[in-house]
Amino acid sequence: MTDTRQALVLGATGGIGGEVARRLAARGWAVKALHREPARAARAGDGFDWVQGDATNPADVIGAAAGTSLIVHAVNPPGYRDWERLVVPMVDATIAAAKAAGARILLPGTVYNYGPDVFGAPIGEDAPQTPTTRKGAIRVEMERRLERAVEAGTPVLIVRAGDFFGPQAANNWFSQGLVKPGRPVTTITRPGAPGIGHQWAYLPDVAETMVRLVERPQGLAPFARFHMEGHWDADGEAMIAAIARAVAPAKPKISAFPWWLVGLARPAVAIFRELHEMHYLWKTPVRLDNAALVAALGAEPRTPLDTAVAATLAGLGCLTPAARSEAA
Repeated sequence: MTDTRQALVLGATGGIGGEVARRLAARGWAVKALHREPARAARAGDGFDWVQGDATNPADVIGAAAGTSLIVHAVNPPGYRDWERLVVPMVDATIAAAKAAGARILLPGTVYNYGPDVFGAPIGEDAPQTPTTRKGAIRVEMERRLERAVEAGTPVLIVRAGDFFGPQAANNWFSQGLVKPGRPVTTITRPGAPGIGHQWAYLPDVAETMVRLVERPQGLAPFARFHMEGHWDADGEAMIAAIARAVAPAKPKISAFPWWLVGLARPAVAIFRELHEMHYLWKTPVRLDNAALVAALGAEPRTPLDTAVAATLAGLGCLTPAARSEAA
């Protein structure tokens, strides 16, 4: 493995990719970021070395990865489109680049990999992956290919967490389902069935966890996989209550997510088809067990829920000036 603190981030304009890239840069890593239009993607002061290229093109990824010791694979097709056609070729390009550079691959994992056979109890890293959804099967295939890459000498780290939220998050349930970005919170939408628990992960905590694992003095196994607990909302009420506290004294109403409309519109609207496929995650508690992570780091990085929610709402432009000041 290359002995350098230089990383290539695929998906640096996204929620988790951007958060990990910023955290690496803050810890002294030189960060390359691959993008098809780097001049448009770059932000003043981000400190990244933006490289032109396509994450589906192995030659582009191999060229950008030269000299790196870490490749962060946080790239997904936009708008949930073309998963079958693009997701696996993207990870194959990353594997080829990591092999050429002698780099470790870091993958943000999802709960899509699991099926009903493991629901009902905290899920450990070695739990069987038997998904019942198309997207879950694709994620399982990604991890299978990464395991085969480890057998060929390329180290891999997978950090799995619940639903992301954060001040600079991209598309996620918090910003697209519970509240409306750029508007004061007058309504909080409840996606889950009453009383059903849900697992949330604050993006700065996820990024901090990943970087701590990458920099762990004791090192990592060639194939390392960890689960985060994040914020476990035992009955689906804690996140809604935290949003309500953040926007007080306003008193937003609580409304049910219109799953019936999603079901009706899914034949004609791609995003609704994808949402409908993932509806089961709001009808069944799916909880990850973080015991292995705690054993490795001593404790899981965890921002208090109220602090995380206030920062997220401020970042989404959902707070009044007074509430933004309070959050800051």
